[in-house]
Amino acid sequence: MRLNNLLAQGKTAILKKWFVSAIDTYPSDTAKFLKRQKDPFANPVGRTIYRGLEALFDQLLEDMDYEAISSFLDPIIRIRAVQNFSPSQATNFIFFLKDVIRKHTQKEVSEARLFNELLLFESKIDKLSLIAFDLYMQCREKIYELKANEMKNRTFRAFERAGLVSEIPADKSVVNINICKEASNDI
Repeated sequence: MRLNNLLAQGKTAILKKWFVSAIDTYPSDTAKFLKRQKDPFANPVGRTIYRGLEALFDQLLEDMDYEAISSFLDPIIRIRAVQNFSPSQATNFIFFLKDVIRKHTQKEVSEARLFNELLLFESKIDKLSLIAFDLYMQCREKIYELKANEMKNRTFRAFERAGLVSEIPADKSVVNINICKEASNDI
């Protein structure tokens, strides 16, 4: 595939542009920090995103191993899932690669008639976006599950402090519920 050779040669420039496009989805102050700060300890989000994009690009140039792609996408998507991104905002950075590649290879694709190869490569990007969407939804489901469990635990602890419920003894299978002491005295 001739397009792959062209993309492999331009990998560094393509990755930089893709990274900047992905970072620009953040608020401007955050984006400036993520672009400017090179120290991986001061900027773990930027480093995680860049490394993930680099590995994903390599997978796109190869045969696209689902497990490998998922492992590289997962940290990026987890970061975006805990932030206030909608599903489309969390995964749209993948589509930015199409524009970056088109701009980077426009002349060569036209001269060498690589349109079909470009379309095949873009279909790989589309598949990548579907994997990202699935991962995003799994992360959001887990977040909602954690929030629901935390709310149940808080409610139980509040009832327990109020003396309305108590722990189940190890040898009994009945929960002691003391909703209204006065009602039980009237019986």
